[in-house]
Amino acid sequence: MKFSINRELLLRPLLQVAGAVERRQTLPILANVLLEVKLGELFLTGTDLEVELVGKVKVDESAEGRITVPGRKLMDIIRQLPERAEVVAEVDGTSLILKSGRFRSLLSTLGADEFPTVEKSVKEISLKIESKALKQLLDRTAFAMAQQDVRFFLNGMLIEISRQEMRAVATDGHRLALNSLEQGGVEEGKQVILPRKGVFEVQRLLQEVSGDVEVVVGSNHLGIVTEEFELTTKLLDGKFPDYERVIPKDGDSVILVDRNELRQALARTAILSNEKFRAIRVRFSKGSLELSANNPEQEQAEETVSVDYDGEVVEIGFNVSYLQDVLGVLDSDRVQITVKDGNSSALLGEPDNDDGVYVVMPMKL
Repeated sequence: MKFSINRELLLRPLLQVAGAVERRQTLPILANVLLEVKLGELFLTGTDLEVELVGKVKVDESAEGRITVPGRKLMDIIRQLPERAEVVAEVDGTSLILKSGRFRSLLSTLGADEFPTVEKSVKEISLKIESKALKQLLDRTAFAMAQQDVRFFLNGMLIEISRQEMRAVATDGHRLALNSLEQGGVEEGKQVILPRKGVFEVQRLLQEVSGDVEVVVGSNHLGIVTEEFELTTKLLDGKFPDYERVIPKDGDSVILVDRNELRQALARTAILSNEKFRAIRVRFSKGSLELSANNPEQEQAEETVSVDYDGEVVEIGFNVSYLQDVLGVLDSDRVQITVKDGNSSALLGEPDNDDGVYVVMPMKL
């Protein structure tokens, strides 16, 4: 195997593919990237057995073949080469020789036949989606995924595809994020659960591409296909909870508040909240929202924010981090908060926009 390529052309797919490589691998070959040259193109593949990412780029002066090399080392070497440098790679026995200008290195290799691939099921759904819209859908939802929950299906994101739209839902049992994107053309709906690592890799890939991407769904995998990349992630088994039941429908107190003003007030007040529980008291009254927090050191903080509200007094405890996470993904100047009483969940969102729904459960103070 042999190929010649400009540093910049190689670095872009290599950075993406190396991100899918497992750092704390149980199999040595999972730390490697598969390099395959065929028909004048170089295919780079990285996997951790859950997520697989393949990047492709045209190469000069090539000889076909395939080999695996340490992914992080290869990436670091290419990254440190001068800009626009020409890179020549050639297999010599059990080593890959890399040359660029006066630089020469030998990287150890492992046989390509040992390299595992993520099994792909039969394609059941295929649809085109604008990459930035899909990334925003995931970005606005991913923060609510659980981390290492024994209910493993919560350690991921529900993707629900219907005839009219695509929905993304995530919850850790204490808060929920739901976002939707208009998307037609699907004959039959489907629900799948993406694992946490798969969600992050899709987000990372979408950051680097533009235009439409193809979303492919099978019984045990979801794929994202672009001109340069193909990402495949396994799906989580299990039944996602009925999220519709979690969304409060009976809230009758609606508060409108400036998003940045509330965000800054929460950040200041949170400094003196309990570091473990992050509890904060929120009191809604006519024209104002009062925040207060204290901690075991008898320290406390209070702040009042002006709001549009003309209802009865409602006092609720929240984990301040959950409120901050929601405000961090919204774009509008104002945020709408709907509550019923001190024991009910709060519904947050943007005024006049039903595409995003956020639920934060109350805390006992």
